[in-house]
Amino acid sequence: MDNAGWHAQHRADKQDRARWGQPHRGPDGRFTPVEQIYPMQQPFIGGFSPGPSPAGSSFQGHGQPSVPSPFPSPGLPPPIPPKDAIHYQNNSGFGPEVAASRPESTASYAESVNNGTSYLYATQQLATMTPMERSQNLRVARMQPYLQFMAGPLLRYDTVDADGVWRGAALIVTADAGSNYDPYPTLTYVWDHNSPHATDHVERKRSESRSGPHSFELAPHPADPYGSMFPAANGVVPSISPNATYKHVCGEELWVYAGNGGTFTFWRFMIEIPLGPSEMRVDYCVNNGQYLSFNVPGRNQNMRWAAYSCNGFSAGVNPDDFRGPGFASGYDPVWSDLLQKHTEQPYHVLVGGGDQLYCDAIMREPEMQDWVTCHKPEKKRGFPLSEEMRFAIDRFYFNHYCQVFRSGAFARANSSIPMLNMLGATTMVGTSFCFQVFIMGRSHTLTDLIDGFGSYPDELMLSPVFNYIGSRGYFYYLLFQCFVNPEKDGTDDRRHPFKSTLIGARGPYVPYPSHSILSSLGPHAYILLVDCRAERKKDQVCSPAQYKVLFSRIYQLPKTVEHLIVLTGIPIAYPRMVFLETALESKMNPLVALGRNGSLGLSGFVNKFNADAELLDDLNDHWTAKSHKKERNWLIEQLQDYAKGTQTRVSLLAGDVHCSAVGVLKTLVKGKNKADVPPPMDYRYMINVVASAIVNTPPPNGVLTMVGALATKTHRTLHHMDTDESMLPVFTVDTNGSQPKSKFIMGRRNWCSITWDPASGDLVFDIRVEKEKGHGETVGYAVRAPPPRWVIT
Repeated sequence: MDNAGWHAQHRADKQDRARWGQPHRGPDGRFTPVEQIYPMQQPFIGGFSPGPSPAGSSFQGHGQPSVPSPFPSPGLPPPIPPKDAIHYQNNSGFGPEVAASRPESTASYAESVNNGTSYLYATQQLATMTPMERSQNLRVARMQPYLQFMAGPLLRYDTVDADGVWRGAALIVTADAGSNYDPYPTLTYVWDHNSPHATDHVERKRSESRSGPHSFELAPHPADPYGSMFPAANGVVPSISPNATYKHVCGEELWVYAGNGGTFTFWRFMIEIPLGPSEMRVDYCVNNGQYLSFNVPGRNQNMRWAAYSCNGFSAGVNPDDFRGPGFASGYDPVWSDLLQKHTEQPYHVLVGGGDQLYCDAIMREPEMQDWVTCHKPEKKRGFPLSEEMRFAIDRFYFNHYCQVFRSGAFARANSSIPMLNMLGATTMVGTSFCFQVFIMGRSHTLTDLIDGFGSYPDELMLSPVFNYIGSRGYFYYLLFQCFVNPEKDGTDDRRHPFKSTLIGARGPYVPYPSHSILSSLGPHAYILLVDCRAERKKDQVCSPAQYKVLFSRIYQLPKTVEHLIVLTGIPIAYPRMVFLETALESKMNPLVALGRNGSLGLSGFVNKFNADAELLDDLNDHWTAKSHKKERNWLIEQLQDYAKGTQTRVSLLAGDVHCSAVGVLKTLVKGKNKADVPPPMDYRYMINVVASAIVNTPPPNGVLTMVGALATKTHRTLHHMDTDESMLPVFTVDTNGSQPKSKFIMGRRNWCSITWDPASGDLVFDIRVEKEKGHGETVGYAVRAPPPRWVIT
C-alpha cells in the first residue's frame, strides 16, 4: 500500500473510532468494554432478559453499541417496550397489538388468566386490586438457596440410548458474589408417564388457540414482563399426578470465568428420562424456583424437530427494519413463529445449523483497536497478543454469550426445546453474495467463531491475535452451546459424558479436537452434525481421521434406521460462481489491486486481515471451492455407498447463505426420453435442504436473481459417478400467492420444521418462510425425503 492509500485508510479508521468513542480506562484502570452484562434481577429467576435485543453489543444499524443496564428496581418488572403495545395471554410471550377491555373485577381477571383469554395487561390494573391481591399477583418463586443468574437455564439434547433412556443436560451460569452454593445448586425435574397432560395438552392448546399469527400460549417464563403474575409461576408444577417421578440432580461445576465483576460459575446438570409409551412434558426448576418445561417423545416415536441458522444481524443492518407491530425487537418475529408452532405441536429438539450468535462487536473492544487499525498485513500477522487483549477477548465472549442466550424469544426457545448445535463460522451468502462486493462492499462478520476461520493462509491462521480469537471462540462454543469443557470432559468419546459426541483429530489452528455429534431422532432417524470448522484448512474441511470416526459410527446404527440427516453448515449442493472465485484469486484483478492501494474508495474490497479480496475467504470456505471440490465429491460418493449398503436414505441439511433453497443429487439418466429413477428406488437421491436465516437480512434482489439463474445451470462435476446435481423448484408461488421471482431460491427469513410421516415413511422438511418482513408469520414449503425402497444387492 502506498503512503497516500495508507493515510486515506488511516483517516477513515480515525473517523470510525471517533464515531464509536475513544477507548478510555475506568477507575479500576481497565478499559470500558463494548458490552457489560449484569446479573439478572430477582423477578427473572430463570435468568432471562426481557430486553429488546438478544445481541446487546451488536451494532444497532447505526454503529452504536448497546450496553445493557440493570433494571431500576429489583422488585419491579421491566418497563413495557416502547414501540407497540404488547399482547398478553395466559402464560404468553409477545404478540400483536390488540384492543382488550379491562376485566370487571379481579375475579374475572383471574378467571380469564386461567382459561386462556387474552388481555392487554397494564400496571393500572394492579392499582384496582387490594394489597393482598397485588402481593399474590407479583409473587415469584424464589430459589432456596438463592442463585444470582447470569444466563440459563439452557437445555441440550444428547441422544436416546439403546435402553430407551432420553439423555440431555441443563446449564446455568451464576454470579458467585450473589449466590449461595451451600448446598450446590440442584435441578429438579419431574414427569408422569400416565398423566393426561402428557399427550392431551397438544390438542387442547390447538383448540384453545386464538386466531392471529402470534396469539399463542406458552408456559410461564421469566423472559416475559409480568410472567411471574400467572398462577403456574409460583413454584407449583401444574397437572402433575401423585404418581409423578421426581429426580434431583446436583450441579457439576463445569468452568469458572474470572472477569471484571468477579467470578462466575457454569453449572451442568445431566438429565436422564426413561421414555414411556407416549410423549410427555417434563417440568424442571433450579433450587425450587420457577418451573419451566420441555417435551420428550414416546419410546417408539420419531421426533418432531426444528432447524435454523444465522441468528443475528450482520454489521450495518438495522434490526428495527425487521421489527413488525407488537415486537420489541427485529430478532423476535420469526422466533415467535417457531414458538407458536411449538405450542401447537411441541418440538423435541432444536437444531442450530451454525451462526447461533454474531460476534462482530469483538472488533470494537478498546483493547483490540491497535490491532484492528493496523493496516499492513505483515505487521498485523506478527502483532503481539497482550494480556489485556486476552482478557478482553474472553470478557467479550462471556458477556456476549450471556446476553444472547438469555434474551428474547431465542432464550425462551433454548429453555423449552433441548438444543443440538453445530459450529458455524461464515455468515455471508458466500458465492451467491459476492456480486454485492462490486456494488457496495461489506463488513467482515464474526459469528460463533471467525468468518471463514480455517480458510485463510497458514501465516494468518497462526498469527497470535487472529488465532487466539478463533481458539477462544471454539472454547466458548463448546461451553455455551454443547455444555462441554474439553479440559474437564476429556477427548475420549468412549468415556464422554455426552454419548452422541464423536471426537476427531486435533485442529490445526485450535487447541482442541473436532467435536461432531450423532444423535437419535427416533427409531427411524438419526442426525449427524459434522464439525466442519475445528480441522478446517484452506485445502481441507475435515481430516481423514475425523471421516474415519464418523463413518465407523454411522455404520453401527440400528437396523431400524431409515433416514440419516447430515448437517454440514455450508450447503453441499448449491449454485456456485467458479468464475468469480478465479477472478478474486487473480493477481491481475484490478479491483483487488485498487483495494490494496486504497484507491477509488475500494479499500473495502480487500479484508483487513491479510489484504486478500474480501469474500475470497467465503469462496474458499464453500464445499464447491476449487480447493474443496475433490473432498466434496469423495464425501458424496461415500454417503452414496453408505446409503446403498445399509438401505438408508441420506439427506443433507445446511444454513449459512441467508436464503432458503433445496438442492438435489440423484442418479444420472443417460439417453434421451428415459425416465428418472423413482426417488424411493434411487439410493443416490439426496436432498440438500437450506434453511437460512431466522434473523439476518436476505441478500439483495439482484443477487437473488443471479443465484436463481445459476440454479438452472447443469453441473457435470459428478457425472463420472453417475450422479446428477440440480436444484428443486420448491417455491412455485411467493408467500403472498403471487408469481415468485425464482422457483429455486427464496430470499426471506426462514426456519425449517421436520417431521416423519408414518403413512409413507417420508421425512418431511417444511421450510417456514416469513410472509411479510418483520411480522414473523410464516408460509410453509414442504419437500420430502422418501424412505429407502431399493433392494440391497
